[in-house]
Amino acid sequence: MKIWIDGQVRDPEDARIPVTDHGLLYGDGVFEGLRVYAGRVWKLDRHLERLAGSARSLGIEIPGGLVRVRSVVLETVEEFLASQSDEPPSDAYARLILTRGEGPLGIDPFSCKEPRLICIVAPLELFPSDTLARGLALITSSYRRANPDVLDPGVKSLNYLTSVLAKREARLRGADDAILLNERGRVAEASAANLFAVADGCVATPPVHEGALDGVTRETVLELARDQGLHCEIRTLTRSELLCADEIFLTGTGARLVPVRSIDSVDVPQPIPGEVTRKLDEGFRALVSRDA
Repeated sequence: MKIWIDGQVRDPEDARIPVTDHGLLYGDGVFEGLRVYAGRVWKLDRHLERLAGSARSLGIEIPGGLVRVRSVVLETVEEFLASQSDEPPSDAYARLILTRGEGPLGIDPFSCKEPRLICIVAPLELFPSDTLARGLALITSSYRRANPDVLDPGVKSLNYLTSVLAKREARLRGADDAILLNERGRVAEASAANLFAVADGCVATPPVHEGALDGVTRETVLELARDQGLHCEIRTLTRSELLCADEIFLTGTGARLVPVRSIDSVDVPQPIPGEVTRKLDEGFRALVSRDA
């Protein structure tokens, strides 16, 4: 692992933030997760664009602008890859964090004088290989995704408490992850990934106004599905529709494409992975290999 903080790349044991950083005190900040394939950051510009939008929504200035952030990401990735004395990893994960910065106690954002930028690059395995092979078991969480007028899902803020609690609930109930519904009982997403359902050859995923993040991998998978001649819909989904789906899978920068085997102990009918999921996963892997 390598961490860029306060102007230089450091090892984890040397990377520190003050306890008065408002990102720590109040979750006042934003982040982006990025994948590194064969030494190249995948869709870096798209992620930086989304980081800028999240920061603008919270009124946080990006130190040095996106040109500076880009150079920080590339520098940290280069340092991480160079530090791998054995065979270089096939890919890595980069986490960009932008906090409001240091300030006195109290939530007043104007008390923080300078935002803090952090970049972490490390290997990542969200799920063990045997779990991926058999597919994820999901539960429907008792926690709900907040309405966009409460907390806009398009803003990747540092406050992921709802997702953390949903994930905890899933693990306590013996599942791998959780589905979050919104306050109207419609499907939003998984704890930290977008969700897709396949039924009668149609690939569907919830719209952002239902509480889904406008994910970069989600966007790419929709493009791949259309290129493969599949009918795609961005529309409202209910829990009942998920229980009746032929296939279900999750997408995310960290997760990529992950098949789901059951929801609330109800098995998905298709073998794991389903035919559509498998073809989309193969297409996605070919795409990132070509772009790397």
